[in-house]
Amino acid sequence: MKVTTVQFEHRSGDKDYNLSIIEKYAAAAGSDLIVFHECSITGYTFARHLSREQLWELAEPIPAGGSIIALIEIARKYNIAIAAGLFEKEGDHIYKAYVCVDKTGLLAKFRKLHPFINTHLTPGNEYCIFDLHGWKIGILICYDNNIIENVRATRLSGAEIILMPHVTMCTPSTRPGAGFVDPKLWENRLSDPTSLRIEFDGLKGRKWLMKWLPARAYDNAVYCIFANAIGMDDDQLKNGCSMILDPFGDVIAECRALDNDMATAWLTKEKLVQAGGYRYLQARRPDLYRDIIGAPHTSSQQVVWLTPKK
Repeated sequence: MKVTTVQFEHRSGDKDYNLSIIEKYAAAAGSDLIVFHECSITGYTFARHLSREQLWELAEPIPAGGSIIALIEIARKYNIAIAAGLFEKEGDHIYKAYVCVDKTGLLAKFRKLHPFINTHLTPGNEYCIFDLHGWKIGILICYDNNIIENVRATRLSGAEIILMPHVTMCTPSTRPGAGFVDPKLWENRLSDPTSLRIEFDGLKGRKWLMKWLPARAYDNAVYCIFANAIGMDDDQLKNGCSMILDPFGDVIAECRALDNDMATAWLTKEKLVQAGGYRYLQARRPDLYRDIIGAPHTSSQQVVWLTPKK
């Protein structure tokens, strides 16, 4: 299957503009599937300032909302499956959602399991696996991928490809080297690309990503399609580097432009069984750690060392 991942600078709350960029890349990709970042339709970080009423107004029902209808029309026009994100409302709840559509309509909807950009969001409570062109595809949004059990559970549910839409990096953290990147470097990227590249590729950005993302692909023998925003996201600068990783944990395609960009790769099923992670999956002994991994958090939220039952 031919897959494309995209990075682009979205506009906060401007669905029409963001959908126009999505259409531009859908028209140009020539792929079976094109993948966009978290909240690529609505914008992301600005939502931290929204009241419940404002967030409700921004959110849409799925699949009846205007953005999903528009997305399906784009998919039909260019005969491509499209994966993109937005805020969803259903009943009294608001979710961080991600969808995949094609010319036939809505193929899949996933609700972020660990949302935190706005306190009025409700966490999702189930994994998502769907079929496309003979492949099993899962979805995990941003922080969901940092919880390693989510990736393993999605893989064990049958996923051969996991879509990993993000809006991440270039923010303060307790990890060494983390922090914001000065927006002035983005403004001056044409005259001084080197300074921006140093920041984007360092511990604030790509170097941190490469500490864990290849491991998710390798340990689970799964393709990971990482899509991230680039440019200004509200008042924060994001570094893109959308990429496709194969089951060996190798980056087989990556966006490297300091601008909107796309990267494309062919996925082959042979790698799913050739990679070391395939053997690791077969060698698992769930009886040893079922009760440990499934145990509830302790009151102190600290790891408790348990002896496996015999």
